[in-house]
Amino acid sequence: MLPETMTCVEISQPGGPEVLKTATRPCPRPGPGQVVVKVAAAGVNRPDLLQRQGAYPAPPGASDLPGLEVAGTIAALGDGVSAPALGEAVCALVAGGGYAEYVAVDARHCLPVPKGFDMAQAASLPETFFTVWHNVFERGALKAGETLLVHGGAGGIGTTAIQMAKALGAAVFATAGGTAKAQACRELGADRAIDYTTEDFVEVVKTETKKGVDVILDMVGGEYIPRNVKALAADGRLVSIAFLKGSVAEVNFMPVMLKRLTLTGSTLRPQSDDAKARMAQSLRERVWPQIEAGKIRSVVHATFPLAQAAEAHRLMEANTHIGKIVLTV
Repeated sequence: MLPETMTCVEISQPGGPEVLKTATRPCPRPGPGQVVVKVAAAGVNRPDLLQRQGAYPAPPGASDLPGLEVAGTIAALGDGVSAPALGEAVCALVAGGGYAEYVAVDARHCLPVPKGFDMAQAASLPETFFTVWHNVFERGALKAGETLLVHGGAGGIGTTAIQMAKALGAAVFATAGGTAKAQACRELGADRAIDYTTEDFVEVVKTETKKGVDVILDMVGGEYIPRNVKALAADGRLVSIAFLKGSVAEVNFMPVMLKRLTLTGSTLRPQSDDAKARMAQSLRERVWPQIEAGKIRSVVHATFPLAQAAEAHRLMEANTHIGKIVLTV
């Protein structure tokens, strides 16, 4: 039986971490094709920070509560749902509402908790794994034997991209700020970690590959965009997923034409439920076996109780973490 109410963390007004407040709300009920997850842990992601600041509103029909990924147990089934089963341990991609004791989610967006993973580790998976799969392997079409350059290699997306690309047969370059983060990238499997505080990634890539990289996953933007174009090999693909340094850049398109480059990008949250369901199925078939085999691990930097969501946001904004930050319920 679902309770009438639940504890959650809501955004009281746009602003800094201090605007995150615990509150009591009605417990969600599952709609057709949905399940309700009793949340044990919820991942913290940069889109949560943007939403808190008022810059990334929830899509129509989604909860206005922050939180895009959870792990927990199935507490209720909506009409037409046969799997996952009541009581089953899952992690799930949600369109919002993760910072709460219960959340409703499309049943197709749930994945099993990998063997040996605790709930905090499982909650660190969905948002980054869906993002990396869709952008690096679907949009970027990275194949075994090719080379990936991932910016922000020590963050949640970066640590996932390094491991997933290596597990599926690619060579990996990763940029990171400082020796500790660069070392973390190497330990996760990066063939070459580039400390952007002392090295130019364009020069390193050109020197070490002689031709450039096949795919770049970029969440920096700004001045990195024209530099990425320089670092790509012929038929290379640049995939943009965020713009920490801004979304506007001056780009000479002659190399794009001469090298036959593809410039693409995406955001995950507004995509259709059907699209996310397809991604979940691909992850289940292609990536979950790699996790079960120990080739890809969860990298959790820190956990905080749900009520300390503001502290979790402060840590993410300080940019000192390696891997994921998770709230426990």
